[in-house]
This record gives sequence, structure tokens and C-alpha cells, in this order.
Amino acid sequence: MSVPLIGVTTYLEPVARWGVWELPAALLPSAYPRLVQRSGGLAALLSPDAPARAAAAVARLDGLVIAGGADVEPARYGAEPGPRTGPPNRERDAWELALLDAALESGTPVLGICRGMQLMNVALGGTLVQHLDGHAGPHGKAGVLGEHPVTPVPGTRYASIVPEESAVPTYHHQAVDRLAPDLVASAHAADGTVEAVELPGSRWALGVQWHPEMGDDLRVMQALVTEAARG
Repeated sequence: MSVPLIGVTTYLEPVARWGVWELPAALLPSAYPRLVQRSGGLAALLSPDAPARAAAAVARLDGLVIAGGADVEPARYGAEPGPRTGPPNRERDAWELALLDAALESGTPVLGICRGMQLMNVALGGTLVQHLDGHAGPHGKAGVLGEHPVTPVPGTRYASIVPEESAVPTYHHQAVDRLAPDLVASAHAADGTVEAVELPGSRWALGVQWHPEMGDDLRVMQALVTEAARG
């Protein structure tokens, strides 16, 4: 059986520095492709491109990961930006929304991570809380992940993957507000924050609010890779 090809979306940054170079760059923390590799998949990085090319990109993939990153532009869900909402990355929003639409249309398995889960909710008609406290690093320390437990909702796909309450690595300041009509919540934090969402039925689409690439639990990514291998 061939190794499933898993596309992972990337940042597009105006300036990045390596060696003697300081240039615009498409980049992604290496923990993402390494998680795919550790879970049995072959990772392909997808830098932002013309949305019209998204369907062609997805057609070459066995699975898709929408990675974490900048805040989704509030205009995408009919809101004005709040005082603590980051600047928009419209090119990335447009590309990833097109990829997600193509994956759902084609039945390609998709996993959204942090921003990726939030984008899934927006794409399907939901809204976001633009800021909440207590889900970033210790005492809100920048660049340091926190950890908290999440509890699965019995009977969901996520619960079939991780049936027990588990501690997850977390760093975010936004979350689901109004859940999209087609999604179901499949895990929660102790404060009630939606921590995982999924499409019920035959289409394999799961979003998690935390960062599995920063931990040792491979089960969520392994589930995506397993589904992608079924082709």
C-alpha cells in the first residue's frame, strides 16, 4: 500500500531570516510535517496560491491539514475586528477556504488544527469569539504553550479516536462562538469552550482547537492518515 500524501497549509510571511537571507517566505513549524511523518503519512507543504487552483491541488492529495496561524478575518463571519484581533491575512484565508471547500466536495479527509478548526467553523457558517483568556501559555506568556484537559463527547468520531479525557498542548485566543449548522461539537474544555468539531456522517472532517503537533499523542493525526490511506 502506498504512503498517503497529506497536504499541510503554510504561513506566507513578508519577512523571514535564515543564514544571510532576509526575504518573504512560505513557512511552517517543522512539528507539523514531522507529526504527519510520525503518523505514517508523507507531508507536502501547500503555500498560499490562487483559490481557483485549490481543487487541482486537493485532487493530488489523499488528505489535507489546515494548520494553525493568524486570526481568521472577522469580515468572513460578518463581524468587525475586535481590539485584540490580529491583522488579516486575506491571501491565506482565501486559499485555505478554497482548499477546504474542495476537500469537502471531493470527500478528501481533512483535519483542522487551531486556526484550521476555526476556519472550518467559519467556512460552514459559524462565528468566532475574537478573544478569550486562559487558553494560551502560562499566564499568557508569549511563545510558550499551555496545557489543559479536554473531554470528548460520547458517540462522536473524536471520541472514537480519543475516548478518555486527555491533556492537550494549547495556544490560542479565539474559539467557536456560534457553531456552524453542519458541525457537531465533539470535545470541550472545562470552561465549556468547544475544543473539537466534526462533520457527522461519511465525510471525514475533524477540527481540534489545540496543537497535536506539539505533543506526543499521535492518535488524531494517525486517524487522518488511516482514513486517507483508504483512498
